[in-house]
Amino acid sequence: MKCMFCGWDDSRVIDSRPTDEGLAIRRRRECIKCGRRFTTYEKIENPEIIVVKKDGSREVFDADKIRRGVIKACEKRQVTTSQIDALVRDVEQQLQNALELEVASTKIGELVMDRLKDLDEVAYVRFASVYRSFCDVNTFMQELQKLVSKS
Repeated sequence: MKCMFCGWDDSRVIDSRPTDEGLAIRRRRECIKCGRRFTTYEKIENPEIIVVKKDGSREVFDADKIRRGVIKACEKRQVTTSQIDALVRDVEQQLQNALELEVASTKIGELVMDRLKDLDEVAYVRFASVYRSFCDVNTFMQELQKLVSKS
């Protein structure tokens, strides 16, 4: 690894430890030439996932969009931020494991709703009402009836 201070092409690793829940490794290094220390991070490079939206447009997957939607659905509910973060990580991990470079936004929405249903039923209904664009009370009631019949 090139030294960030003097540009020398060699350094030695002094210390390594996992960070970000094991998703990255933090390495403390020392330059062989100038002796100064610096930190590097090593992490797995995931290919970008492209989301195909309902109108056919495409954009890069952004886990923060899921997080914001789930936080909004969970407002005033007994759902912790760590539970929300776990849900988002789980959805993101499932998308990465699918090894598909393009994913329909509807599939992402269904993955989120499946996890929300197990986490908090009220948050699930809130998310579903926005995601599925309930246009009247009848479609809302149909979703509630499905939820009640599965319980």
